Order: sequence, then C-alpha cells, then structure tokens
Amino acid sequence: MWRILAILLVVLGSYFNSFSGPFVFDDKPAISGNPTIREWATAWVPPNTGSSVTGRPLVNLSFALNHAISGEAVWSYHAVNLLIHAGAGLALFGLVRRTLALPGMPGGGRAAADSLALAVAGIWLAHPLQTESVTSIVQRTESLVGLFYLLTFYAFVRALTAGPRARVWQALAVAACLVGMTAKEVMVTAPVMVWLYDRTFAAGSFRAALRQRPGLYAALAATWLLLGWLLLHTGGSRGEAAGFGLGVTPWTYALTQCRAILLYLQLALWPHPLVFDYGTAVVRDPAEVAGQIAVLAALAGGTLYALWRHPRLGFLGAWFLVILSPSSSIVPLVSQTIAEHRMYLPLAAVVALVVIGGHQRLGRPALAGAFVLVPVCAFLTVQRNTVYRSEEALWADTVAKVPENPRARVNLAEVYLNQRRADLALEQALAAVRLRPDHAEAQTNLGIAYALLGRLPEALTACGRAAELRPDYARGRSNYGIVLAQSGRWTEAIVQFEAALPHAVDAREALAIRGNLARALLRAGRLPEAIAQLESVLAADPQSAEMRYHLAMALGMSGREAEAIAALETVLRLEPDHAAARAALEAARGPR
Repeated sequence: MWRILAILLVVLGSYFNSFSGPFVFDDKPAISGNPTIREWATAWVPPNTGSSVTGRPLVNLSFALNHAISGEAVWSYHAVNLLIHAGAGLALFGLVRRTLALPGMPGGGRAAADSLALAVAGIWLAHPLQTESVTSIVQRTESLVGLFYLLTFYAFVRALTAGPRARVWQALAVAACLVGMTAKEVMVTAPVMVWLYDRTFAAGSFRAALRQRPGLYAALAATWLLLGWLLLHTGGSRGEAAGFGLGVTPWTYALTQCRAILLYLQLALWPHPLVFDYGTAVVRDPAEVAGQIAVLAALAGGTLYALWRHPRLGFLGAWFLVILSPSSSIVPLVSQTIAEHRMYLPLAAVVALVVIGGHQRLGRPALAGAFVLVPVCAFLTVQRNTVYRSEEALWADTVAKVPENPRARVNLAEVYLNQRRADLALEQALAAVRLRPDHAEAQTNLGIAYALLGRLPEALTACGRAAELRPDYARGRSNYGIVLAQSGRWTEAIVQFEAALPHAVDAREALAIRGNLARALLRAGRLPEAIAQLESVLAADPQSAEMRYHLAMALGMSGREAEAIAALETVLRLEPDHAAARAALEAARGPR
C-alpha cells in the first residue's frame, strides 16, 4: 500500500501546477466547438469532423462528463487527465511486479520485484516527455488508450496465476481491450502484443499460447471488429488530419518517421528540448535521413534477433516499435508528422530496459540511482508545465524552438491579436506568410494586424488573399468583411459575411458573423434584412445590449417608433450606462 501511495504522490508532485492551463490548439474543436458533449444523449456519437474525438466515443464521453461537472472551466478536465495518468501508472506498476514474479524470471524475489516495479512506474509517471499527454487536455486520447492497454496486460498476467479464477481475469482483459478500442486506434496492436507477451513469459511459443488459451485469443481478435466499425463510420480517415490522398505520400511520411522515432528515443533518454507542435514538415529526400534509416534498421533488426535469441529483451523492443507503428509507419498523419504524445506507452519499454537492465548488471546501486531519477523527472515536469500556463507561453516556446513552423507563428499571432498587441501580431504574421504564402490563416492574421494599425489598404490585400486561398474559411471571410466595412464598402462586406455564415465552425462564430452582417445591412440601408438578422441574433443572445441597440436604430429608421422606444428601454435595463441608447431614447420621446 505504501508503494501505491508513493505512486500517487509522484503523480501529484509532478502535475500539481497543471490545473489552470487553458484550452489550446486541438482542445478547441474537440471541446469548446463540440456540441455533442453538452448532452448525454449525443455524447456517445462524437462529431465526424476530423477532430481528436472523431471515431473515439470513450474520449468524447469523458469530455461530456467534464462538461457536466465544470462546463468549460478547465480544472475538471485536468483533474480527469491526472486520474487517468495515475491509473495507468498503477497498472504499469502491477504489470511489471507480477511479470518479474513469474516462474523463471531472474531478479531476487518479490521484494526486488516490488522495488523495480516502483522505480519503473515512478520514472514513467514523472518523465517530462509525458507532459503533453497529461497536461494537454485533448491528448487524453493517448493516456486513456494507455490506461486500457495496460489494464489489458495486467488482467492477462493476473489470469496466468489466478487458478480457478483465470477465466474471470481473461474476461476482464478482453473487456479492457474492447473499451480501449473506443479510445484510440493504437489499441489495434494490443491483441498481438498480448500474444507476444504470452509466448515470451508464459507459454514458450506462439503455437503453445494459442493451444492453451484459444478462447482468449479469439475474443481479443474479435475486439478488432469494433475498431473496424468505428473506422468505417468515419470513412476510414480523420478528415484532413490523417489518411491517404491528403498531400503526403506513404513514402515521404515513412521517411519522416525515421527521423521522428530516433528523436523520440533521444527524448526518452534526454528530454530536451521538448516541443508542443513540430508542425507538418515532411522529409522527401532519403539522403536527409540516411543515418536515421541505418540506426532504425539496426534497431528493428536487433529486436527481431532478440525475439529469437533473447525473447524478454526482444519483447521490450517490440513494445516500443509495434505500439508506435500505427502512427509512425506509412499511414500519413498530416496534421502532425511528429508528436511527443505518441511516446506515452512506448516510453515504458525504454524505462523498463534502463531500470531492470541496470539492476541486473549493477545491482542495488542502479536501483538507488533509478529512485533518484524520479524527483529529478518530477522537477523537470513541473518546469515544463509552466509552459502550458497560457496560450502565449506555449506558442512563444514553440516558436522559439521550431521557428520554421508557420502554424506555431499563426497561433502566436492570434494570441497577440486577441490581446490587441498589433505590432507583435504583425511580426508573427509576416514571418508565417514568409514561411508559407499560401496559408489562409496567416494571411488573415496579417490583414487583421494591418487593420488594427490603421493600414487599411494592406489589410484589404491580405484579407482578400486569404479569401481566395480558402473560400470556406469562415474566420477569413468574416474578417475580410470587417475590413471592408471599416473602409465603408458595405455592399462588399455583406457579400463576405453571407459567404462566411454557412462555414462557421460553431454556433458562437455563427452568432458573431450574423451580428456583423446585421450591422453592415443597417449601414447599407437594407433595413428589413437588418431587422431580420438582428432578431435572429437576439433570439440566441437576448442579453446583448449592443445588438438590441442596433435593432432599435433599424426599427426607428423603418418608422416603427414605438417598437424602437421599447427596444431602447430594454437596452438601458441591460446596460444603464449606454450613453448612445439614452440619447436616442430622449430624442425619440421628444421634449416633455
């Protein structure tokens, strides 16, 4: 029990400062822009939009739970992420200690097995490479599938020594595997890895494993049917985020992964520098990664040889390579060609190899050194969590480490725009456009920054370019409309707002576009249309004093004076200090 308590303290000590990090990047479409998590009836069917929850109902359901607890307050989302990580660490602890206690395993008895398992779990939980999977809310996909992956193995190893209750533990292993299939596609490797584990640590051969437990392997294989159905339901891809035919060939993606896998291994051993977003760059020339190809080929070949001659060592190599294979082989994940969160489960093999291998060679000093590493890792993780404290800190850190990543600069520019720091936003937007001139978001940010600085001709050019590059980009068209309106070109602004409206990403954006459209219609003198749009906005947001004021103006200009006066009175009830509404009301009532 004291070891379990120690594990929980390691988790809390590593992530106590992670509870206030805001929604960033993929969090926004998966949570803020996800209407299905607002009702339990729809939470089981995540939106098929290519976001991180598409085809992953367990993740979507967990976000619905958070939304029910705290709405869009981030603390509960971080708390659940931490609980999942702690559960995965406990499952890893149980798996390692019971594996080391199996017949024929070297190690020095149950006490040594417990200590080694505690060291492995402690380092794995506190390792700073895990930060993205735990602190980045949407990367719950990785930690959640990791939890059920490890629970599948824990239940299986319990079944090996459970005697009459073996079938119960086997059923639990299948159940965990089935649930894991609804969390993330990497679970596809679990049945194969259980079979390899059985061959390595229990049955002695693949054939003997199938002969001794045919029902278990049939049931584990059947869990693939659920994953297959989920993939078919999403069309076999993740929108523009992953799949074939999205501009990245399997060959170039595979070359990129040669670089990525060696980078992951380096970060596992020396976690610096850690990067939130590596961007979408790919390797097209094999000569660029010739050294990495050679090292990776040696690693794969060494794993195959070890599986034959030294099966336990080979199992660790296979755990690392096989679990990475769905995301780091030939299926292009074009939205993020390199991502540290993919190391959540593979890291366990690296840590186990270092800790257990060191103990076998050096004995107790190696174990003592492993326990010293736990607080060191925790300290580094606490430091890394400070980067997640705000969007500005996270994207500024990313730009500093990967300055050639245009997406990082686009996001940092948006942060500065929201802060009305136009000069800083302009600097990042210009850099993003230099890196990628065809990036619609970068051109939009450039246009907004110019507009805030009063440079309207340049703003119109940039926003117009964004609309040409991506006609279905609602934010780009809406901001083009705003700049046109600022230039007094109301008719053209109306065209842009109307074009943006069908492509709004959520109800909140649609409401903002309708408000802008209504104001433009009002200024263009198209009063019936303006009134209709304003009434639509107020039906969704009846507390908007500004929109009601515009409605009052439109009603008054239409000769509907009594309705205009009533609307102005409502404005002043909502916002007593609204000077323009008070002046308009006094003018409408006339001298007393």
